[in-house]
Amino acid sequence: MLAVPLFGAVSAVAVPAASAQPALSGPATEFTVLAKDVQSIATAQQAIKAAGGTVLETNTAVGLIKASAPATGFTERVSANRAVFGAAKAQVIGSVPKNGKKTKSDNVEKEGRGATASKKAAANKAVGMDPLDDQLWGLKSVRSDLSRTKQPGSKQVKVGVIDTGIDGTHPDIAPNFDEADSRNFTRDIPTDVNGVEVDGPCEFRGCVDPVNHDDGGHGTHVAGTIAAAANGFGVSGVAPNVTLVNIRAGQDSGYFFLQPTVDALTYAGDAGIDVVNMSFYTDPWLYNCTANPADSPAEQAEQRTIIEATQRALNYAHRKGVTMVVALGNQHTDLGAPQPDTTSPDYPANSTHPRTVDNASCLNLPVEGNHTIGVSSFGPSQKKADYSNYGLEQISVSGPGGFFRDGFGTPWYRTVENEILSTYPKNVGVAEGNIDADGNITEAGLTAGVKKATAPDGRVGYYQWLQGTSMATPHATGVAALIISQYGKKTHGEFGMDPDKVQRVLEGTAAKIACPVPRTVDYLKEGRDATFTATCEGDPSFNGFYGHGAVDAYSAVTRGAQYLK
Repeated sequence: MLAVPLFGAVSAVAVPAASAQPALSGPATEFTVLAKDVQSIATAQQAIKAAGGTVLETNTAVGLIKASAPATGFTERVSANRAVFGAAKAQVIGSVPKNGKKTKSDNVEKEGRGATASKKAAANKAVGMDPLDDQLWGLKSVRSDLSRTKQPGSKQVKVGVIDTGIDGTHPDIAPNFDEADSRNFTRDIPTDVNGVEVDGPCEFRGCVDPVNHDDGGHGTHVAGTIAAAANGFGVSGVAPNVTLVNIRAGQDSGYFFLQPTVDALTYAGDAGIDVVNMSFYTDPWLYNCTANPADSPAEQAEQRTIIEATQRALNYAHRKGVTMVVALGNQHTDLGAPQPDTTSPDYPANSTHPRTVDNASCLNLPVEGNHTIGVSSFGPSQKKADYSNYGLEQISVSGPGGFFRDGFGTPWYRTVENEILSTYPKNVGVAEGNIDADGNITEAGLTAGVKKATAPDGRVGYYQWLQGTSMATPHATGVAALIISQYGKKTHGEFGMDPDKVQRVLEGTAAKIACPVPRTVDYLKEGRDATFTATCEGDPSFNGFYGHGAVDAYSAVTRGAQYLK
């Protein structure tokens, strides 16, 4: 199998003679083909056709082309053309379901579902706060309760949530939801090539969900933390007046594949989105390596393609004025000294093989990509969450993401209130058994701490607890949106702010947190093994656990101007 030329510098004929081409065979399969550069798109499209494929769609911003072709032989054929940087197999189109189910779920996020939620009386809410906000310790941690008295966010600031979707009908989301600008770049995948269920049966004709729908729940939770409306109902977000845009790139099951993520990023740039939240890594590789000896030549070529296409998309979005805030990840790993990867490739089912990861040639994307703001997670005691990735290489700031096992030796320990409460789609709650068909919270839902709010006009909203760097990141995204609201300007008729300036304010106004003493922290008493033990490097101004510090909304909108001089 031919390795893809990394830089396309080797001279080659456009397409090998038909007699020298490998035979095409197998079921119709989707491929992502990356042109050598944007000037080579037309030639790459011709190469796809000459290699026996069909062009389905093209992202002209980065030169990523979706194509259909037989499963075997196509990548070798198309990669021989010097106008092609690389090609990667995406998915088989259509397969027969078998017994069993495979989803990319993050068990960290829903840890503690067997724990009983404590029952405490609701405290009085402050002006501009919502009834459940007294339980949002993360909101208080970033001082959104104070910042909104000066800057609650501007409607002209658009926040794109690149995730599993947003429930735009949720009463806390609807007031700030922009359906017209929202897009869904995914199509449901009922099963993988092995017949293992991925997203399950399609809920809508055509297998494409509406832009105001979320069958995963993850994106809606993220959106609520960023910008749930301060409307006297349920919860409010860090930036309760900004506009939310669903830029869906994640499957119902939680997978994020290359083409949708690239399309989402370039769309954000073209649509004038000010900041995007990316609480995911790009599947199927936890680490994309340029030439890992444990991978086949085809797998190596696939990862090089993912790296190049993602970097192009990140560069494009940044150039267009998009601030990109990204979760650091939940593998409790120093990203500068990655541990062996035993989870890749995670799609299709039963494809994984162990790999030693070389930090110099392997990237966790998008967080290790260009122009990203990496966010780690801490718990209510401000202790680094056991699951959170860390390290001096990629971290920028930290945020409240929940830590179920925080507060060892206190009544806090192993309570869901240590996690982050946010918006929950009813359809997901019903599917997970936490809400019944009549809209009542089930026994399982009560145990998990699921909450229900009912407005006088009959509108109903639901809320769930989750933890993860996915939950820390939207706190930082919300602060970034407030920074743009406060300091952004109109240029050429468009309101916005240079992403590098946003990052300077976000980092400069973050609350400094020193490394713990001693610097090495284990979580043995919390029930974790030695692989969770972590060492904090750096000083109070910048370290591997907290970066430049914990994001601070009030400080950002009141003291941020000094970082723009």
